[in-house]
Amino acid sequence: MDAFKYSFKDTLKENLGLAVYNTGYQKCTGRYTWGPALRDHYLVHYVAAGKGIYSCGGETHRLEQGDLFLVYPSRVVAYSADEREPWEYYWVGFNGTEARRMIQLTGFEEAHPVLRLPETGEIRELLLSIYRSSGNTPAADAEMAGYLYLFLARLIRERGNAASTDTQAEYLTQAIRFVQRNFASDITVQHIADYAGVSRSQLYRAFLSDCGVSPHDFLQKYRINEACSLLRGGRLTVAEVAASVGFNDPLYFSRAFRRIKGITPTDYRKQSTAGDTAEKSR
Repeated sequence: MDAFKYSFKDTLKENLGLAVYNTGYQKCTGRYTWGPALRDHYLVHYVAAGKGIYSCGGETHRLEQGDLFLVYPSRVVAYSADEREPWEYYWVGFNGTEARRMIQLTGFEEAHPVLRLPETGEIRELLLSIYRSSGNTPAADAEMAGYLYLFLARLIRERGNAASTDTQAEYLTQAIRFVQRNFASDITVQHIADYAGVSRSQLYRAFLSDCGVSPHDFLQKYRINEACSLLRGGRLTVAEVAASVGFNDPLYFSRAFRRIKGITPTDYRKQSTAGDTAEKSR
């Protein structure tokens, strides 16, 4: 495989808000290694293909296509290409008065300086745009900085999406817990949404995404499953079972039960009783 490297390097402009120091693309040979050494600026690599290893702070990270890794200033690091599938990567080095704050917003951490983003081609294009804009003129400096801000904004936006996913998991857990504790009461989807602190539409999307059903269907199925346990117990009438799991109308309960279980509550009880009797006679 032919190895090659395209790069641009400028003087470091630490007094600016954010300025590109170097940028480029490299297709590495097997076991190509940089370091152990340190940088005097932030340096982000995006793995476009292949595999490699990044060592930093006593930790070794095995990386592949779609991964990003960050070199922090004044930290000794080393990285090397895989012998059989050597990586190709784009990089951008930068510094400035805003650099540290921007990095903190991206999700990179000194204890874990790697990220993985969904592969859309956007990261590659942004880094390539920085390289294509490279030059030693004020116009080039401004254009490179503009694309660098867009690149960092993309990382920050992805971190926000991940946080949104975590938040969704939290309020979905709250909603399910509310159903488990209150299914026997006359609760509605609006009650569930109010308890979770979200709108009905947000709740609907969360349940559909994580549970595969709407909040209303989840509540109905939970109630029917609880009703099955009571019917197997045999001590309550069908109407009493219905009331015990939150149905005020026994006929509506029977229709819902049949829709979900494919059988009426009475027939379900008969089958359960017959099954228990057969089990005891063995």
